[in-house]
Amino acid sequence: MPGGLLFLIAVVFVHLDVLAESLPAIVHVYSYVVLGTGILIGWRFNRSRLIFPILVLALADSSLFHLASGSEMSMGLGRIVYNAAAILLPLNLAVFSLIRERGIVTIRGLWRMSLILLQASIVVHICRYHYFDICNYLEYSIIDTGLFSRISMSQPALFAFGAGFIIIVIRFIMRRDAIESGFFWALMSAFFALNNGWVEYHSTMYFATASLILIVSVIETSHSMAFQDKLTGLPMRRALDEALLKLEDCYTVSMLDIDYFKKLNDRYGHDVGDQVLHMVASKLSRVSGGGKTFRYGGEEFTIIFPGKFMDEVIPRLEQLRKEIELSNFVVRIRSRSRAKSQNSKAIKSPQKKVSTTISIGVAERNARHTSPHQVVKAADKALYRAKKAGRNRVSA
Repeated sequence: MPGGLLFLIAVVFVHLDVLAESLPAIVHVYSYVVLGTGILIGWRFNRSRLIFPILVLALADSSLFHLASGSEMSMGLGRIVYNAAAILLPLNLAVFSLIRERGIVTIRGLWRMSLILLQASIVVHICRYHYFDICNYLEYSIIDTGLFSRISMSQPALFAFGAGFIIIVIRFIMRRDAIESGFFWALMSAFFALNNGWVEYHSTMYFATASLILIVSVIETSHSMAFQDKLTGLPMRRALDEALLKLEDCYTVSMLDIDYFKKLNDRYGHDVGDQVLHMVASKLSRVSGGGKTFRYGGEEFTIIFPGKFMDEVIPRLEQLRKEIELSNFVVRIRSRSRAKSQNSKAIKSPQKKVSTTISIGVAERNARHTSPHQVVKAADKALYRAKKAGRNRVSA
């Protein structure tokens, strides 16, 4: 929960008056550093879902600080800017949490930037020509109750934040990744920035923290993409290389391969092959004996057992091999026929039971194989012997 932790730190700094005297000066430097870092990282990774939200947050912070700070928030021009920001900001964050990455300097990227500028220009137009009557609409009480009397924001703004939270939470439940979590905590930080009842450096602290949360979520997602396989959910080769460097004197490595996987792909298609990979990986990830499973590449996997000798590991691998052999994986088979009747209803994809087996090679660190690279190579040779001997077996 890096986003939640960053938000909590911001709350502590603001409400416990940590560094109270120097905080205003620090906050402005902090906001500029975060904005610059976010733009650089977003540009480098071509992340429009990072650059556009932090630009919206920076625009809201700058507008509020210059036009609605202090007592100006409660009257005239400042009140319009405050209410407009409180309504538009959560809606923008919710929309950016839904859109796909389409680049920055692209037609869609420029279109999204133009929508941000359009919102800003409308607010500027309202303020320039003193349409103060519009403030009545921005503060319209939808529900006549004293429930919201202690909250600084208007009811339309509260409903906008409520809609934003609902959209982002549903999105997170469906996808469960770092960026969706980052949008939730960024929206929470923006809510605290606007609900203080007083726009000053406290608000800037929260807005900058919201941007920092989004930056960290992008870095976390990039790290996950580099180290974790999206299909199987297992750590990948790079994570294996790091894990091997941490091994001490006693360990065992096993290399595993799905038997006749190419034939399975040719017969049923790559979609079924992916399903089988996912289901085999889920069983491998639950291996006992303290083993940790990695996707080595293709249909090949690696399990390392720190602090275990080969004699301790082989019975566990035999149990794993038998479990996979006896399993009938239920997969969805897509129909290759494209002919459809005009009045035909949607037909569910047919299901089929597919059985598969694995071959396993095992090696341990000893006087002959002293480095992780040598042990992995020895386990790979043992895997080759298992396949040559007829597959569906464990070889040491």
